[in-house]
Amino acid sequence: MSYTLYYSPSTASMAVHWTLIELGVPFETVPLDIAVGDQRDPAYLKLNPMGRVPTLVMDGQPYIESTALLMLLAERHPEAGLAPPPGDPQRAKWLETMVWFANNLQSAQRDWFYADKDGPPSGAPAVRDMARRRIEAAWPRLAGLLADGRAYLFGDRPGVADFLAAMLMRWSRNMPHPANEQPALAAYLARMGALPSYEELCRREELVPWP
Repeated sequence: MSYTLYYSPSTASMAVHWTLIELGVPFETVPLDIAVGDQRDPAYLKLNPMGRVPTLVMDGQPYIESTALLMLLAERHPEAGLAPPPGDPQRAKWLETMVWFANNLQSAQRDWFYADKDGPPSGAPAVRDMARRRIEAAWPRLAGLLADGRAYLFGDRPGVADFLAAMLMRWSRNMPHPANEQPALAAYLARMGALPSYEELCRREELVPWP
């Protein structure tokens, strides 16, 4: 298996980068500077016509959509235990949670950050207000998944759902009500932040750890 990740620090590629590090598999990286428009370069658009990150080239073929990539990596490396396997009692809840992250929380966060770019700037305040309410409503729901005292979302070790959750919570750090206002999520983020793979991710992407 061969992997090449096209990424930009602290963007939607972050959870995929983290997963590859956690897996310990060989992979190459190609950094993109979104600020200068690397994602719109014609060569990159051939890999990812959406002009976004991440793109993961697996065995010579490019694939996109961060949540799908996380699910694919968990499936390609079942020995790592990064997701409940088919037939596991938690499998259905894991699938539901991954899709909820992608369709509800991550999409609302894109609206929050790109309201004035993805649509008319005049409508951006209303879009951001709706997005903010959706995002803030997600934190109690996510905290509820940890209400039984479990350390991670699925199983006794972190998996792709946790890497995705931690990435999305990080994006809230400068919002009026960040995720770590929820005590259960603050403790959860501390556990995620203590992982050696997170330390390595921050080193590679030159990120300041949060919280």
